[in-house]
Amino acid sequence: MRVPLLLMCCTTFLVACTGTPDPGPVFDNENGADLTCLRHQSQPPGSRYTDESMRGTGETLALLRYYTAHGRKPFCDGQSPNGNDKQWAHLYVTLGADRANVTALLG
Repeated sequence: MRVPLLLMCCTTFLVACTGTPDPGPVFDNENGADLTCLRHQSQPPGSRYTDESMRGTGETLALLRYYTAHGRKPFCDGQSPNGNDKQWAHLYVTLGADRANVTALLG
């Protein structure tokens, strides 16, 4: 009984030390639910979105689809866009999408 507990503690410690990757941006529709508002992005766009050599088609399309469909909606908490939200909206426009969909996010 003590060995599995010790192993579990060591594994937990190692994971905590190495850190877990950020889950990434919020570009989904809550498993098919109809979104009525936006959630704030917790991180700015990382290199997998900003570095053309690392950019994936699926991730880019998810970003474009999300802001095209929901970029004009208010935030669920009633607050203004934060700095991260503005950076994502700017990236959306930089990728060639219609600025009108994120004008409120850009300020």
